Amino acid sequence: MPDPSRPSQTSSTGFPSAFTASPGSPAPGAPAPGEPYPLGATWDGSGTNFAVFSQSAEAVDLCLFDETGNETVYELEEVEAYVWHGYLEDAEPGQLYGYRVKARYDPGRGLRANHAKLLLDPYAKAISGEVRWGPEVYGYKGGDDLEPDGTDSAPYMPKSVVVDTSFEWAEDRRPRRPWQDTVIYETHVRGLTWRHPDVPPALRGTFAGAAHPAMLDHYHRLGITALELMPVQHFIDEQHLVDQGLRNYWGYNTIGFFAPHQGYASRPGHRVVNEFKAMVRSLHAAGIEVILDVVYNHTAEGNHLGPTLCFRGLDNPSYYRLNPEDPRYYTDTTGTGNTMDVSNPQMLQLLMDSLRYWVLEMHVDGFRFDLAASLARQFHAVDKLSAFFDLIHQDPVVSQIKLIAEPWDVGDGGYQVGNFPVLWSEWNGRYRDSVRDFWREEATTVGELANRLAGSSDLYEATGRRPSASVNFITAHDGFTLADLVSYDSKHNERNHEGNRDGNDDNRSWNCGAEGPTDDPAVAELRRRQVRNMLATLVLSLGVPMLLGGDELGRSQQGNNNAYCQDNEISWYDWDHADTQLLEWTAALVELRQGNPVFHRRRFYREAPASGVSPETAEIAWFRPDGGLMTDDDWATGYAKSLAVLLNGRAVTGHDHRGHRLSGASFYMLINGWDQALAFRLPEEAWGGPWKVVLDTSDLLPVERPQLQGAGSELQLLGRHLVVLTEPPSA
Repeated sequence: MPDPSRPSQTSSTGFPSAFTASPGSPAPGAPAPGEPYPLGATWDGSGTNFAVFSQSAEAVDLCLFDETGNETVYELEEVEAYVWHGYLEDAEPGQLYGYRVKARYDPGRGLRANHAKLLLDPYAKAISGEVRWGPEVYGYKGGDDLEPDGTDSAPYMPKSVVVDTSFEWAEDRRPRRPWQDTVIYETHVRGLTWRHPDVPPALRGTFAGAAHPAMLDHYHRLGITALELMPVQHFIDEQHLVDQGLRNYWGYNTIGFFAPHQGYASRPGHRVVNEFKAMVRSLHAAGIEVILDVVYNHTAEGNHLGPTLCFRGLDNPSYYRLNPEDPRYYTDTTGTGNTMDVSNPQMLQLLMDSLRYWVLEMHVDGFRFDLAASLARQFHAVDKLSAFFDLIHQDPVVSQIKLIAEPWDVGDGGYQVGNFPVLWSEWNGRYRDSVRDFWREEATTVGELANRLAGSSDLYEATGRRPSASVNFITAHDGFTLADLVSYDSKHNERNHEGNRDGNDDNRSWNCGAEGPTDDPAVAELRRRQVRNMLATLVLSLGVPMLLGGDELGRSQQGNNNAYCQDNEISWYDWDHADTQLLEWTAALVELRQGNPVFHRRRFYREAPASGVSPETAEIAWFRPDGGLMTDDDWATGYAKSLAVLLNGRAVTGHDHRGHRLSGASFYMLINGWDQALAFRLPEEAWGGPWKVVLDTSDLLPVERPQLQGAGSELQLLGRHLVVLTEPPSA
């Protein structure tokens, strides 16, 4: 942090009057005028056009650096519509650069430009180096941000890099997987392969490693169709983490919205762009889509006491939401110190330019928007008519790809599950909570579980959305892994060095009778069954299933439910000790889903008409354990913890997105959420049969169970147990 003992070095103009290190020497001559668009550094084969926006600037310097750190400064004399620009013939790919802005420093009015501070280009296509934390990278001195600091930050700053964006895409074709056929695998580029024995050491933890043949084999074996990559736009590690020997492992601390994270490159420098593209090309060839988790709601510059790295020094009021009562401070609906102002035209342009760049230039297939409710805040409240939604809805590029919202933030009214507009899918937090509560036998109704199994039509159907609006998940990067969800009642985040105060206390977890690792065979068996219960519920629910990477391997984080700073064995996938039985079981489960249309429909199930339930027309029907149809009274029974559901393949009508008629088997799912065994009777013959068990969440099928089960047959389920039966289409 800034040194409060450093003496003042400011002049009466508000600009720093001296530097403790030279900010570079003026270059002979000025750049050619160049063009104001596109923003960023654009190499044309002969030279590079530089363009940067700053409405508050009085002057902007373009600073070039050689490999030894020597700085050459060019003043950009051309400015149009607040875009400062110039063209340099000698600037080639690999050239390091940054900006310095001369403008008024007046935090009380939200103005924080400081010419002593080197700034990253908001449109940089690559970023090289790391922040060397110290008082030099802060725009103010001491503990008072009202007084600017004149120390040159260039030696302590990463640099923007000029990039040649040309790439041989060959016959790259987007898989364009329909939403209803999509199975998402949320994963982390580094942790995924860092310990994989079949990935060469030089490629582990990199973009190239994520697309290595060993990984492609795993994706195919598991049956997933899309990788949702945790943040890969360039991010930095916060000072308080670095000071403790930790890192920002998750990456939700973005500073470069166009640049792939340099830490995931197998080769340093501007080549990271082509490595990312090569990863996408390989994944596409394997039929795997690439969805990026993007963080446009805040940046790595933090609150008013944070560092000056980019946006703050260029044009603080244009990029951030400032407190209207006191612009010295930031409006914070993200819990990270600042919130980007997507009501400002320049910030909206940056957001849309970035999204289009990743689609058109990098060929990604979709985005998951972190804390998306913050982006929808037109002023204070979350507004479905905000400019953010309007721009995306009408954009011919971004509107045509997969869009997923994390539909909440930490501001008032920030929980917006079910409230995003058409075109959007959502992480369905209601689904997560309902399924967790049901299987740990907490207070929830079977009606709530039924809604989640049937695609959450109660949340989405009335607004014209389809089951694909619901991205169903039980675990994600934020929280327990699935193995830990059934092994810990409480979080164990001591290694985060925050006194175990960080992370969510509302985990809705259950340790099955022992906290953490256990040698008790009964507890271990129950945990295995609970993992399979929740996986089966997830994969066989209508909607889009999202698996947390590593859950299929039995990955544990040792009870840490907020491993954002754990770039170590807590977070890395342990391939040498993977639960191969669970992997095979999960793969078979996904295959069951993908091979049968009743599980991945485009539309919600058509239930029985008001006049009565008909086996010929009801695509879904709900039963009690005794084989009778559920009544209104049954749904209202708060203590009920058991349910059976028929997915009626014989009644499925309609066609898929290519016009092929849907047909397939019927399935009967038995769900026992009680902790005691329970007998289930199969329904009368009109509903189908005979039935055959195709999935059982206990370790082994009982050998005495006959292969076919006729109408009226009874099946004994264990406590907390799920069984799926099928009737072939020809039966």
